[in-house]
Amino acid sequence: MTPMKKLVTYYNLSKEELGKVIFPTKEQVRNAAVSVVIVVSVITLFLALVDLILSASVSSIL
Repeated sequence: MTPMKKLVTYYNLSKEELGKVIFPTKEQVRNAAVSVVIVVSVITLFLALVDLILSASVSSIL
């Protein structure tokens, strides 16, 4: 098989696979982004609270 035939075959197979891809809708992307922001915010608040408690306890010991 010549290199050009391999390239054409690769292109055709890639195009065929790309046709099978299901892209998310705008609503799905928005919902996922909102979920990520909420989870990151909750984790941030939790870690800030733990940091505050630990720093207060260490400063009271010292």
